[in-house]
Amino acid sequence: MNGIEIEIKVLLWEEKEAKRLLENMKNMDPNTELKDKSSQLNHYFLNWDFSALLKKLKPMIKESDYTKLEHIINEGKKHSVRTRYMNSNSILVIKASIDDTTSSNWTARTESEVTFEWMGIDELDNVLISAEFPYQAKWSREREEYSFLGCTVCLDKNAGYGYLAEFESIIEDNSKADETKKYLRDLIVKLGFEELDQWKLEKMFAYYNENWRDYYGTNNTFTL
Repeated sequence: MNGIEIEIKVLLWEEKEAKRLLENMKNMDPNTELKDKSSQLNHYFLNWDFSALLKKLKPMIKESDYTKLEHIINEGKKHSVRTRYMNSNSILVIKASIDDTTSSNWTARTESEVTFEWMGIDELDNVLISAEFPYQAKWSREREEYSFLGCTVCLDKNAGYGYLAEFESIIEDNSKADETKKYLRDLIVKLGFEELDQWKLEKMFAYYNENWRDYYGTNNTFTL
């Protein structure tokens, strides 16, 4: 299985707060650097029959990619399944939680990705739908990815949520998860911000999923 991704979210909502966070990051770490910038579509699916999905995918992907997907499906828990369109590529992403949070909104999880360079996202979506994976919601965002004091900070402008920051680190040893979470949370406090509570995040996620057609592909936001 791939490395374990540790992530702590910060709700910024307004652009001015995103700018304040970036300014504080650069003051704390002058080596803060923009590493990537992208526009993304993320389509979430409800989990149904993984065996049917694997059967559909097997003739379409490399054996090594199939093995990775099979492993995370069999060994993971609380799976999150989505397709992503980024940099002209369609990507299948399956995530699994390794702590008590969900794999959609989480603090520690692992993931596997398979890129379909020849396929549009709607065509890839249809593969999942044909395997009885119905849509949960469609999301869109603009992302800037920065290196900062040994971790990655993603500044996102999300449809629905507004501006959001994700502080991320990849670890190989699960025993380091709590230590890494503490490091990221300490950074957030030193920057003058606070972690987005899981209960609030789950409430926001549920609201968006019920109303995603009002937000997907727009600049519309909501507050709860």
